[in-house]
Order: sequence, then C-alpha cells, then structure tokens
Amino acid sequence: MAADVRITFLGGLGDIGRNCAVLETDDRLVLLDCGQLFPDEMSPGADSIYPDFSYLDGRWHQVEAAIVTHAHEDHIGALAHALGEASFPVYGSAFTLGLVRHRLDEGDVLSNTDLRLVTDGETLQVGPFSVEFLPVTHSVPSGLISAITTPQGVVLHSSDFKLDPTPLDGRLTDLPRIAEIAADPGIRLLLCDSTNANSPGATRSETEIGPVLDNVFADNVGRRIITACFASHIHRVIQIVDAALAHDRKVATLGLSMKRNVALARQLGMLTIPEDSIVDIEEVASFADGDVCIVSTGSQAENRSALAMAAGGDSRWVDITANDTVVLSSTPIPGNEAAIARMINNLIERGARVLHSGVLGLHTSGHGNRDELATLHKTARPEWFVPVHGEHQHLVAHIELAQSLGMAAERALLARDGDQVVLADDGLSIEADVVDGLYLYRHGAVVSPNDDPLRDRRILGQEGFVGVVVTVDVEAGEMVGEPLLVARGWMPPDTELELEPELIDDVARAVVGALDDGVTGLDELHRRVRRATGQYVSRATRRRPMIVPVVVSI
Repeated sequence: MAADVRITFLGGLGDIGRNCAVLETDDRLVLLDCGQLFPDEMSPGADSIYPDFSYLDGRWHQVEAAIVTHAHEDHIGALAHALGEASFPVYGSAFTLGLVRHRLDEGDVLSNTDLRLVTDGETLQVGPFSVEFLPVTHSVPSGLISAITTPQGVVLHSSDFKLDPTPLDGRLTDLPRIAEIAADPGIRLLLCDSTNANSPGATRSETEIGPVLDNVFADNVGRRIITACFASHIHRVIQIVDAALAHDRKVATLGLSMKRNVALARQLGMLTIPEDSIVDIEEVASFADGDVCIVSTGSQAENRSALAMAAGGDSRWVDITANDTVVLSSTPIPGNEAAIARMINNLIERGARVLHSGVLGLHTSGHGNRDELATLHKTARPEWFVPVHGEHQHLVAHIELAQSLGMAAERALLARDGDQVVLADDGLSIEADVVDGLYLYRHGAVVSPNDDPLRDRRILGQEGFVGVVVTVDVEAGEMVGEPLLVARGWMPPDTELELEPELIDDVARAVVGALDDGVTGLDELHRRVRRATGQYVSRATRRRPMIVPVVVSI
C-alpha cells in the first residue's frame, strides 16, 4: 500500500485570492502557493487578508518547501508572513522570484529562505515530491504548471492559465507534455483554475490588444497619454511601450510597483526600452504632451494608488488636464466596480478623455474560458478532479463542466476553504472543515483572525460614535458633575447641540438611580450608561452609532 497524500486548502476556494494549499505525505509538507486577498469594503483598515495558517500551528517545522506558481499577489502575498514562522526554500521562475525577493526583503525575512530558480520543463525534488514544471500562459510572465509525482500518482496543478495560441513571448501552455503525462503514468488528480468556468468560448489572445493600443496612440496625437494596467502584467506593459515608441513618445512609469517591475523586466531581458526613450516621472513636465506616455498603476482604483491619487488631484507628479487621454487596460476585479467608476468620474471632471475595456477592446483575461478548461480536461484525462481558484459559483460551474465532458459525478469533488482531500489507494475523499478557513487580517504589523476591529470600523464609518463620560464617587454614592458627551459622525453639529441636554439628563437620571439603588460596581454602571445612551439615541435619531460609555471612579 502506498502512503496517503493529503491536500489541505487554507484559502482560494471561495474567493479570488489567498490561494494556498498544503501538500503532505508522511508528515512532510510542501506549500503550494501562499497568497493574500485584498481587503474590500467589509474589511476597512485591513492591509491584507491571509490564509488560515492555524493548520500549521505546531507543524511549521515540517514545511520543507514552497512552490510559487506565478508572481500575482494572490499567490505570493502571504509568503513573508509564512517565512516569519519558519525557514524553508521557495521554488519559482526568475520573474516570480524577482518579485518574491522584494516582498521578502520588505518583510525582513529574506534570510529565512533560499530562492530556488525553476526553468521550463525542469524536474526537481521538492520536499517528498518530484515536481516537473511546465510553462503556462497567464497575464503575468513565466507562470508554471506543476506536475507533482506523489506516492499516489501525479497531481497536476494548472496554476492560473489560459490557452493563448499566440502569446506575446511565444511561451505556450505545454499541452503536449500534459498529454504525454496523461498517457504514462497518467494523472491521478487535477487541480484546475476555475475563474472563468462560467464564461463561454475562449479568451482573446494577448497579441490582439497591441493593435488596439496602437490605434489609441494614432487617434490621440498631441495629447498626453496615461495608461494604467496591473504592474505585474509585463506583456501588457510591453505592448504599451511598443505603441509609445512607434509613435515617437518617451515613456515614464508612475507608481512604485510599476517602476520596480519594469526595472526587473528590463533586467531579465523581457522588456527592451532604449535608454533615451525612458524618462523619470519628475521630467515629464518638461516634454510636450504629445511626446510622452505615462505607464501607471491604479487601474483598479486602489486606495492611494498612483492613478487614483492623480484623479483626486493628490498626485505629486501628475496634474490631470483636458489634454490627457487616460487608458484603463484592465477589467474591474469584482468588488472594485464602484471605486473605478468614481475614479473615472474624477478623471472626466478634470477634463480627461477616458478609454476603458467597456469602450474598446483594451483588455483580455489571463484565465481560460470554458472552451479552454474543456481542452485541458480532455488533454489531462484525470482520474479525479477538484476545482480550485475561484468563488463558489465558479467552482460549481467547473464541476458541471467536468461532468458534461463525461467525468463521473463521484469523481469531481467540490471542496471549500478548510477542507482536506485525501488521495489513497482506494480513491479520493474529502474531510470537511479540517481547518476553520478563517481569514487572518493584517493590520500593520499585527496579524489576527479576530474581526471585531473590522466590525467596529464598519459601524464607526457608517454611524459614527457617541461617547458619554461619567465621573462617580462610589464611596459617597454620588455622581460628580454632569455627564460629558463626546460624539463624532453621529449627527450634524447643530442637531447634536440640540439633542445633547436631553441625552445628558437621561444618562444622569440612570446613573443617579443606580447609585441610589446601591449599585457601586463599575461594570454595572457601564451597562446602565450604555443602555440609557443607546435608548435615547435610538429613540431620538433612529440611528445606531457605536456607544462608548466611560465611567471614572474617584
């Protein structure tokens, strides 16, 4: 009998983000990706959201390595946190490791790892597993499919992928090698990207974007062009730069991550820009508008991103004018639509002409649609299948697709964050809720699963707070002076002034009544103040601000 292989999903099954799984056999562990989820309006003030690493509590010393499939933050963004818990090598392609190195250096954990370069087609021993790394096409360079040989056969992890027949760098997803593995020794389990599982057809080729961008430059002669895309999308940056150079424009980068990634791409030979054609953002004002192209971050209107700040008039480097054409070469990530709409409105209010994927074909997805997923399934011919990387609707759609291609329902298993799949001699099974699947929230230097601060911030952001300070002499059984009201964001100042006397009277009566009844415990006095304040606020304003009672004993 061969040893069981367990795969525990710490994140990535239910969200577009925090992708991370633990592969293990005989208590030897390997991390497959280690990403973060970007906060949304339900996580105000959180810097990032990590996978639920509680599964590794007491076991970090058993982690022998991490495989990072590509350089997107939802696959590498939590590595610094993990390497703060234990030391282990990280395997990835040159571009991926270049971005990982920077992140780990920022987190002061670079000394806790050995970054091990992987090349296309290479087979390496990673912990207890033999892993063959295959090229895959995605919206970031040098992504890798992992064909992992385990005691229970080959586990194929697709990574994020598409089947682009004409990728910009000529680096095709290696379907022929997947077909060879499927024929001998066979693929026991397929873990496959589900992001576009409910999108019909196939995605457009990245090379189709170049002509569209070229037309934008041809149609905007004499105007300054500001383009925005993901900083990691080097192939898109290459096409923007090519169009700019073809129209005799200088290129400047805006945003720290764009500057850093462009420098890395030039260093690795992925991006070629003549030295006299790239200028510092500080120099842009010295050129005529029609002679420059700015390549910026902020296509998703992220808070404090370069383009969002420029749209709001807060950029140190760029003032948006009526002679600017702003090109958003991306599509909104779900949840970002409102922020992007606000940014576009701000840009237009400042006079800019804004072009985006809803107007022109300025973007194509890095994830394969249903036809491409079907092709991978038909090529891999897996014995078992678990969809990964997607929201619940995407995972379910991918299960249905696999079944429509002839896979038996009992061989396509739907897992969720916190579940563990066990590959054994007699097949694949799910052990549900092995981990809670909790979100780990990073607030600056603090990481915690407690979401109480987020709930409080949501209340504060929507309703404000009402604080009442009461001073009592417990021994004398008396209230000292009048209660003091401190409120923010609850009511307009003039209304607050009108309501304050009645609120203070209600609280004072409650405190005096409690003291007359012989109540001397501060906890009970806190409760009385909170109840009196909350009842008045609800009755008078029908609002539910945060109530903050403070009782001081002298």
